[in-house]
Amino acid sequence: MIKQDLLLRAVIPAPVLAAGVFAVGFTPLAWATGVVYALALVLLTEWGLRRSGRGAFGPADWITFARAILVGCAAALIADGDFALGWLVGLVGVALLLDGLDGQVARRTGTASEFGARFDMEVDAFLILLLCIQVSRTLGLWVLAIGLMRYVFVAASWTMPWLTAPLYPSMARKTVAAVQGVVLVVTVSELLPTSVTLVLVAVALASLTWSFGRDVVWLARHRVAVSHRPARIVAITRSSLRRPLGHAWPSHNQAA
Repeated sequence: MIKQDLLLRAVIPAPVLAAGVFAVGFTPLAWATGVVYALALVLLTEWGLRRSGRGAFGPADWITFARAILVGCAAALIADGDFALGWLVGLVGVALLLDGLDGQVARRTGTASEFGARFDMEVDAFLILLLCIQVSRTLGLWVLAIGLMRYVFVAASWTMPWLTAPLYPSMARKTVAAVQGVVLVVTVSELLPTSVTLVLVAVALASLTWSFGRDVVWLARHRVAVSHRPARIVAITRSSLRRPLGHAWPSHNQAA
């Protein structure tokens, strides 16, 4: 069963990439990007499963895997740079529509897991980064700050473990997180004038900076209190990985 699961994960991306070649006209650069992404996807999911003590995907994980493949196709398009905008919007749209379905399936089938929650969040985060790369081509490199901020936060937590402590529930944080995805998708679709999207993306970045800054300050103020309960922090942080349905963006320290 485990070997069959791994084989499926290794084989499934191939026909999807092949379809991309014929349907979209993937160039060698796009093809290479897709192949590297597919290999990384298979290897990282296998590593994650082994680390979590699981040998195979659950029903919800396959939905997340399907979303990850769509994100990989989007990555191939963006790497190429010369594509019909409708393809990218379509891929991203389907990937976002499927977001939350995996969590719903996991809960209904009783197969929710830390691995599944982490996998879901990593796919979301990488999709946001890809959208930032695409938007930066028209608005400037500063847009990348939206997609990179979360990764910088995670990297900082390696030297400052107190950043991994659980955060208090916040509707403002959830709202800011959702806004990032919505604004980036609207900007990529080119439905609005550049002047309007420039303001929207700037406001989105400002709100995200405020959200991260507020949480970092809160964590810094409480780091002495939590530093004496490392086991408790690990337990709470792991449980916090199971985020509510519908987030377009993972909470900062949930992927640390």
